Amino acid sequence: MMRMTVLASGSKGNSTVISSSRTRVLVDAGLSCRELLKRMAIAGEDPGKLDAILITHEHQDHIAGLSVLARRLKIPVFFTEPTHRAWVRMLTPRTTMTYAKWLDHVQREKEARAATIAAGPTAAALASQIAAQAEAIASISAEAAALNRSDDPNATLELPVDPDEEDLCGPEAQAAEPVAQRSDPTQLPAVEYFHSGTQFSIGDIEITPFTIPHDAADPCGFVFESEGIRMALATDLGYMPPNVKAALKRIDVLLLESNHDLEMLRDGPYPWSVKQRVLSRVGHLSNDATAEWLEKDYDGGASWIILGHLSESNNAPELARLSAERALGNHPTLLGNRILLAGQSIPLDPIAL
Repeated sequence: MMRMTVLASGSKGNSTVISSSRTRVLVDAGLSCRELLKRMAIAGEDPGKLDAILITHEHQDHIAGLSVLARRLKIPVFFTEPTHRAWVRMLTPRTTMTYAKWLDHVQREKEARAATIAAGPTAAALASQIAAQAEAIASISAEAAALNRSDDPNATLELPVDPDEEDLCGPEAQAAEPVAQRSDPTQLPAVEYFHSGTQFSIGDIEITPFTIPHDAADPCGFVFESEGIRMALATDLGYMPPNVKAALKRIDVLLLESNHDLEMLRDGPYPWSVKQRVLSRVGHLSNDATAEWLEKDYDGGASWIILGHLSESNNAPELARLSAERALGNHPTLLGNRILLAGQSIPLDPIAL
């Protein structure tokens, strides 16, 4: 038997449990440790039986609770190497700087440099060194902001570690950890690398990662197979390239993105820059794009199709469902496929085959 349990899906956090009879894997940890444990309890999933955490990409809504949860459960985390490096870079700078603050900082540095130049050559050399350090700090901050992209315009630019988070996820775990580890948000019990396109196994689950078009370092979707059952997860992709279409053949349970309604997004509250990102070929699938794939390329093999990563601001569950049902309705042989909607606030009931 295999089981898929979607704990959360959306721009505020994503996480799914994939289980076989002997292995349990958590795909993404986009909520706090406390919330993830709460969702698993509601869904009847035992976190103590998780064997690993598998990461699709490094954006905040997929990794917000990663380090705390992995340390709490003492389980390995599987990344591609570029995703791991991007995650470490994103968490290492602890200070971010808005563009306005950066401009103000540069202006103050210019004024200080002018004053020291007037004071003499030694002071001028010192001012030059200070300016170089400031530019390096600003560069690191800008890189951290770029890495921490989210289609939620209210997302923060860093991932601060809640000092109480370890307590909420188990005081005994915090007491057992060295102080140096607790102060390092990138510290993990173990890291394993995989490569997109190359199959690997965790326990008795065979996993095939495939590259998806999204604005992250090395984003992946996954096909999971065990005991003759195949499940797939494909969200956060701007369009459906041939490799993704090929990967989603002969799938029994499919979690697929249906992020936004085009008209709602264009007329909605997001800044134009965020709208452009979501609409781009490295953004998110619209209801129309998902329906087009279901109508033209879907092989009809899934018993369940779960529509996920629905935008709370730019979509409505009824619109996503209607769009998918119309696409399937054009093929009477596909009407047996059951459609579910994954939400942000509560987990779905487990789907077991």
